[in-house]
Amino acid sequence: MAEPEPEPEPEPVQPVANANRSTTPVSEEFARYISTGWADRDAPAPALREQAPFAAVRRARISALHTGERLVFPAGAAQVRSNDTDYPFRADSDFAYLTGWGSDTVPDSVLVLEPARGGDGDAGSGHSATLYLREAAGRDTDEFYANADIGEFWTGARPTLTDVSIQLGIETRSLLDLTPEEPTDLTRHEIVTRDLGEMRLVKDGFEVTELREAVAATKRGFDDVIRGLSEIAEHARGERIVEGTFNRRARMEGNTVGYDTIAASGPHACILHWTRNDGPVEPGHLILLDAGVELDSYYTADITRTLPVGGTFDPVQRRIYEAVLDAADAAFAVVRPGIRFREVHAAAMHVIAARTAEWGLLPVSAEESLKPEKQYHRRYMVHGTSHHLGLDVHDCAQARREFYLDGVIEAGMVFTIEPGLYFQPDDLTVPEEYRGIGVRIEDNILVTESGAENLSIGIPRATADVEAWIAALTA
Repeated sequence: MAEPEPEPEPEPVQPVANANRSTTPVSEEFARYISTGWADRDAPAPALREQAPFAAVRRARISALHTGERLVFPAGAAQVRSNDTDYPFRADSDFAYLTGWGSDTVPDSVLVLEPARGGDGDAGSGHSATLYLREAAGRDTDEFYANADIGEFWTGARPTLTDVSIQLGIETRSLLDLTPEEPTDLTRHEIVTRDLGEMRLVKDGFEVTELREAVAATKRGFDDVIRGLSEIAEHARGERIVEGTFNRRARMEGNTVGYDTIAASGPHACILHWTRNDGPVEPGHLILLDAGVELDSYYTADITRTLPVGGTFDPVQRRIYEAVLDAADAAFAVVRPGIRFREVHAAAMHVIAARTAEWGLLPVSAEESLKPEKQYHRRYMVHGTSHHLGLDVHDCAQARREFYLDGVIEAGMVFTIEPGLYFQPDDLTVPEEYRGIGVRIEDNILVTESGAENLSIGIPRATADVEAWIAALTA
């Protein structure tokens, strides 16, 4: 008797994305039905955006630095947060700088600057700009309802190529027409990124206007927080309410926050990048609020104020706060075209060293501590005093040191001035009454032809003004 044939091995089950989610109908009849019966859309006529001419000048500048090279600037793709849930999309800052496209950028778009060619095929001067994007899916396809990446049932209506071209003043083509890029020369890519970082150090008129508005919106966010201090102080996670209150304003008036809001109350103010924001906000403590509204253009403010939760500073808090304010004012006083960027930090550090020495916190004099090989005072302020500000909260980070930290300040630059003092709760080098107190004051500074303008001067800074601000909004 012959042995029975073995049972065949079962085919391995292949995972299917979203197999456990509800599925879209696939019948031909459904496809026919859903593609008909739609009214014509009465869309407003597109118009050239205010930022478009400025972006054209920026493209011309980077073009002049890279004659004959094909330059490719992707907006980037959506990033997965959890399974099939993405983080909110934000386009690459260099892409935004060169196109003028901000919060409504279509993911996966690509700006290509194609070098001009002469009649003999040799590289000429200049580039032609083409913006490639995935346009709207037509209702004659199943993508407009079945493709969760580009279908308007999922993402809303997408702009047409013509709309984007008119609004940004750039020729547009379908992303499907983009020819594959030649193998990337990483060194060249880094050089282009560096050049853009250095270009972005000096802001044009559109950028300055946007930064002013970002600061104004941020002021309104701080006002919102102060108005809510009573409710905030009653909650075990008051810092979370501070964060949510400010972020609400950012979503009302802009795209979002320019960075994770720091709502650091009590000893948390001694943690420079405290973003967990899960502690209480108690009367008698200070709360350090470091926050900025990012507009739809992506330009962001970056402001810090340290507020007495109960409305008034106690004597120790006032002493520390006013030392930080003096450092900020000293740094601002030296800002003018022609100085080195590092001089701003040096001016603030002279005050920080002087005050900490005066209070008996240093083992040497202020003059001795300021020597590069000593720096005892930096125990209480380990961060720098300034960074450039713009499309990114820490803008122009790819610029070379000789243009940034060692660079010469020019009119049109925008940067922060943000000294602080932070006395850790377990720091035995300071008196007990200082421990657990952290103070930072941060303003956004525009360099002018003759000096500087504090863009955030309208947000109270001096102790009496801060107390009056809180009293007026909590009465």
